[in-house]
Amino acid sequence: MPGTLNMPVVPQIRDCGEAPLIEMRSIVKTFKNAAGEFTALRGVTACFYEGEFVSIVGKSGSGKSTLANMITGIDHPTSGQVLIGGVDIHKMNESDMSLWRGRNLGIVFQFFQLMPTLTLLENVILPMYLTGYLDAAGREKRARELLALVGLAGFEDKLPAAVSGGQQQCAAIARALANDPPILIADEPTGNLDSRTAASVFRMFEQLVGQGKTILMVTHDQDLAKRVTRTVTIADGRVINEYLARALPTLTEEQLIWATHNIEVRSYPPGAVVIHEGTPPDNFFIIAKGQVDIVLQQPGGSEMVVTTMGVGQYFGEIALLRGGTHNATVRASPTTGVDVVALDRDEFRHLVAESPSTAAAIDEVADQRAAENLAARQAGEGVKRHG
Repeated sequence: MPGTLNMPVVPQIRDCGEAPLIEMRSIVKTFKNAAGEFTALRGVTACFYEGEFVSIVGKSGSGKSTLANMITGIDHPTSGQVLIGGVDIHKMNESDMSLWRGRNLGIVFQFFQLMPTLTLLENVILPMYLTGYLDAAGREKRARELLALVGLAGFEDKLPAAVSGGQQQCAAIARALANDPPILIADEPTGNLDSRTAASVFRMFEQLVGQGKTILMVTHDQDLAKRVTRTVTIADGRVINEYLARALPTLTEEQLIWATHNIEVRSYPPGAVVIHEGTPPDNFFIIAKGQVDIVLQQPGGSEMVVTTMGVGQYFGEIALLRGGTHNATVRASPTTGVDVVALDRDEFRHLVAESPSTAAAIDEVADQRAAENLAARQAGEGVKRHG
């Protein structure tokens, strides 16, 4: 609904479809103080999509809260861009940024940050007033509805100090939802809550995602982090490639950082050959988007699709571990194409040498796949002889 205040016109979030709703491009953030310089974010590139529930995890001091502050516009990058719905948010002046943030982002802070002299009802009304959202009667009605939604019906006239920490956090969530923003950014929203209240807040977030909201949640709670759509891990100011982390879970954080720094991202159109049977190995591949078909050449030139592999699975490991040439062709799906992250041969061998548990896990998969390929080839030859 149009606001009643005379506010500057600023870009609104649009429906991005398959494009990222939030895109961070090579974000660097360096803080300066009396002790010198500290770089909290080191060239972070990341995308978040409409309707996702993403957890941002990492050790204390890893840069996860700084990353969230880049997205909310609370802090500015030293270099790089943050685009939300196509809007380069850090090109706005402070006045337009404040209005844009109020209309498009809901922010939930770890320590609530409710106005102590305002009632819970007034705290929820405040962002609507500041952005001109609804008229006075509509604001109060919506504020009461939101407080009831978070279990605070009957507490509208209480000051924050008169309710529990969990109730303050629920009021902060209601305030974040006041302007019906498409995006919710929550920085350690359950960090100061007991387990029951934390679980209740998390269920509320799940319901909001079900209603179409996009939520980014900074958290140290690994159990909660496992229940979201996707997890982004940040370490030493760098985002670890999520597909590496998913495919090779036994790598240490330091090994994942090293591998992330050394991967190459590649895209193959539908039907393109990624690996040719009979060629020497040069890369280890992990699927980031789309699918590939594993294809065996049959006598007479025919082909057999042995299996189809999808996101998070890897290929190319058999020849890298066993030597010789590839024993199958790998082709991008004819319907989806495929995006992969690739480690070259030397980097792959360095990684498995540094992580015996990873080497053992990949070796086991390679044994199984080699056996499946051999069985499929023998079965195909048998059919050919008796056909």
